[in-house]
Amino acid sequence: MPLTVLLPLVVFGIAGIAILLHRSGLTAPRRFQDIADAEAAWLREFPDMRPLETHIDRKNQNAVIRTEQGGGLVWCIGADTVARPLEGFAVLETENGLDIKFDDFSAPRAELSLSETDRLYWKTLLDPS
Repeated sequence: MPLTVLLPLVVFGIAGIAILLHRSGLTAPRRFQDIADAEAAWLREFPDMRPLETHIDRKNQNAVIRTEQGGGLVWCIGADTVARPLEGFAVLETENGLDIKFDDFSAPRAELSLSETDRLYWKTLLDPS
């Protein structure tokens, strides 16, 4: 097959697949369905730390988990979630929410987009004292 035919076929084929995925809603960012969904995301990474209390933000993208061993944070990135225990972290306020910096090179920070009300509430939830 000549390159003049093959190249447009490949380009339009990939573009068509991208449009189909987007139209079917498969490119939407992940959101927690409910508290059980956030807890399941936490338990995938920390099965030995059973949640006692869970708080989800209004956008259903972030959750603070309380366990017997301490607190933790679960947040959505793209179509997946990331969970980290709340040990050795710093909380900074930003225009859009909170910026949490961890002492962990694999997930050094979490940028939480929160409303003004959620921001104040979450600062008290994340307060280690």
